[in-house]
Amino acid sequence: MDSLTHIALGACMGEAFAGNKLGKKAMLWGALGQSIPDIDFLASFWTDTSSNLLAHRGFTHSFLFCAFITPLFAFLAEKLHRPHNIRLGKWMLFFGAIIFTHVLLDAFNNYGVGWFEPFSHKRISINAIYVADPFFSIWPGVALLVLLIIKRQHPFRKITAQTGLMVSGIYLLYCISNKSAIDTDVKKILFRQNIHYTRYFTTPAPLQNWLWYVVAGNDSGYYTGYRSLFDNSDTMALQYFPRNTYLLQPVNGREELVHLIRFSQEFYTVEKWRDTLVFNDLRFGQILGWQSERGKFVFHYYLQNPDANKLVVQRGRFAGWNRETAAALWMRIKGN
Repeated sequence: MDSLTHIALGACMGEAFAGNKLGKKAMLWGALGQSIPDIDFLASFWTDTSSNLLAHRGFTHSFLFCAFITPLFAFLAEKLHRPHNIRLGKWMLFFGAIIFTHVLLDAFNNYGVGWFEPFSHKRISINAIYVADPFFSIWPGVALLVLLIIKRQHPFRKITAQTGLMVSGIYLLYCISNKSAIDTDVKKILFRQNIHYTRYFTTPAPLQNWLWYVVAGNDSGYYTGYRSLFDNSDTMALQYFPRNTYLLQPVNGREELVHLIRFSQEFYTVEKWRDTLVFNDLRFGQILGWQSERGKFVFHYYLQNPDANKLVVQRGRFAGWNRETAAALWMRIKGN
């Protein structure tokens, strides 16, 4: 999830845990605990772009890191707040829940999380919720604002925090249900349309959970398309993108290419834009793909110009958005 959502969730968890004993300091501890896995942003100051793609949501989002950092936070909080009547075991449970919740939630996005680092480089991607979904984030965000305003001894503080957490949790379960329905629907359609594949995923289009981006294919290439929960057609309009692995011959063996292939989890294609070799990671969708069936992929990496890739994950995420494209997204969500 985005950083602001993690902060709001952590603050609500802190208030629910010890707001009546520590006041707003409990919210601060919760926000810090929820934010600590994202300390991996520091790697960007000394690593190149392709290495940083793997460092982000890597070791600091692993179970080993959770096990290491939880007692450090617990011992620190227990010592700083003496005298108090909160046992060290409760501090451990609190920070364990806070930090584990962060790495669990991030796995529901399409970036991938290194739960098993450094023992395995396998990344977990459940692909059930968009990385910045306002329908998930608004509830803990509103709760946080209320908690910052009302007084420490206000009787509604705890229930405000709990409500923010509970509604977001219910929405996440709703997203998981949506994904299950979409996967069932899409796999039937792919079978009817005689689309054979060895790799497949669905993930929500930006900012919502009703329109889903679909990718299915193999080492030769991938079909992409969009499917709404409200579509009533028994077919899908799919676009085919050849993988074009042969284009990689001039850069085969380069470290950045190895990093990119590993990061993409094999969901990639290669293109030639004039004289520029471009690596596309299909997992992040297409720029305005619901409106432009052959739209460029959000994640496109210039293999022969590494310095032009500093914002490669963000570069195309909202490129070209305006009132008309937002209206087109809404119409596509409503179904065909």
